[in-house]
Amino acid sequence: MSRRVTGTEIERMIQLLAKLPGLGPRSARRAALYLINNREKIMAPLASALGDAYEKVSVCSTCGNVDTLNPCTLCQDAARDQSIICVVEEAGDLWALERASATSGLYHVLGGTLSAIEGIRPQDLNIKGLIERADVDTVNEVIIAVNATIDGQTTAHYITEQLKSCNVKVSRLAHGVPVGGELDYLDEGTLAAAIKARRPF
Repeated sequence: MSRRVTGTEIERMIQLLAKLPGLGPRSARRAALYLINNREKIMAPLASALGDAYEKVSVCSTCGNVDTLNPCTLCQDAARDQSIICVVEEAGDLWALERASATSGLYHVLGGTLSAIEGIRPQDLNIKGLIERADVDTVNEVIIAVNATIDGQTTAHYITEQLKSCNVKVSRLAHGVPVGGELDYLDEGTLAAAIKARRPF
């Protein structure tokens, strides 16, 4: 059993940092030391930003994005294309698409995917809100941008069925060979999806 080398406050900080995605105990210790050694430049502003975010952060009542505004910054942006709704699993997926400037339309966060194993049913997700948003004259297309997993595909098929009553085009993300990808390094599922989704050259 290893002996504790720091006080309880620092140990607690390390334990909490270790719970962050991508950080284990060693990485958390390095991060904690870095923060401690840069208390004025990073630790104090970070603590303040975390406190502000904790007080003000909320889930957008329109799309499900995480923001300090409700409706969120994206929903309030009048320059966005109101005719397109891009459906994602989580807010992190929305942020990734925005970083890539992939669409100028609106978003809708489901809050997960359907999963029989985990007991996640349609009523556990924000699907009803999506159908209500899609069933207006201004919306022409719904892009289903969920992960290419079994649960993601099940969710995509369910949503497509539910959207049949709305007068919208339903599309989904292309799957297959990534830009710069070499065939020899790709898995069989990706290659099969690429062949199935082939298009004229």
